[in-house]
Amino acid sequence: MKTKFFILVLVTAFVTNSFAQGELPLPTSDGRIALLTSLVDNNLQKTLEKEINANPLWKTLINQKKMAIGLVDLRDTNNVKFARLNGNHMMYAASLPKIAVLLAAMDAIDKKELIETKDIKKDMRLMISKSNNQATTRMIDRLGYDKIEAVMRSPKYKFYDENFGGGLWVGKRYGGGGNTNREPLKNLSHAATVTQVCRYYYLLANGKLVNRKRSKQMLDIMENPELHHKFVNTLDKIAPDARIFRKSGSWKNYHSDSVLVWGKDSNRRYILVALIEDSAGEQIIRDLIKPIEKVLRTQ
Repeated sequence: MKTKFFILVLVTAFVTNSFAQGELPLPTSDGRIALLTSLVDNNLQKTLEKEINANPLWKTLINQKKMAIGLVDLRDTNNVKFARLNGNHMMYAASLPKIAVLLAAMDAIDKKELIETKDIKKDMRLMISKSNNQATTRMIDRLGYDKIEAVMRSPKYKFYDENFGGGLWVGKRYGGGGNTNREPLKNLSHAATVTQVCRYYYLLANGKLVNRKRSKQMLDIMENPELHHKFVNTLDKIAPDARIFRKSGSWKNYHSDSVLVWGKDSNRRYILVALIEDSAGEQIIRDLIKPIEKVLRTQ
């Protein structure tokens, strides 16, 4: 009896400590998940606008709708805050929407529509970590456009919704050839809005993409990116110990990045998404991290 009690104490202590340390995904019940758009915080919004508008180029790009930013403050998981600039403005996002393919694949695997082979596991990691186009195209061909669209539009997620500017969409292979399935609002092949990408990471961090098991698997795939540019280039320098979950994209003047930053303590925990149409987009994204962390420190 004493042995069983001791084991129970150890397990309880381990679980409690894991939650205290902020292990991901978070142990959040369905009833405690709020709509991210309902968590817009006026103070965070105003501070973000002021900081971004202090840079003349950034202000111009925001006003021209060639730049969009989404920020989720996760430092207090009981008081999540959201702010966005051009939040529902859909833009071409290059490889960033590969996260839509990842979710559709996990949904298909969980429903036994797709067998989780060694090759598929390898392709999912290559698709996200190295943004490998060949691996992504193989995943798209396995799933089909109808499956990807169905998951993005599903009532459970609504990651693509015409009533809110569109959102996440993949309707073209990353390698040429084959049919296309462009989204209906702007005829884009690979699209995103910062609000919908922020929602994706928010639900992922709380274990709500497919289910907790698949969310954990997706987090494992997205952690430790092998491309160290844009957000990650700066984070490598200022937060080398933080856990980084990330997907980016670039094509011509279109640059995008999305990241879930999870520091060892709760002082550096946030989601940041940027979509930019400008030749200097890669450098702008690098330069965003420090002002964004400044914004968070004022809250």
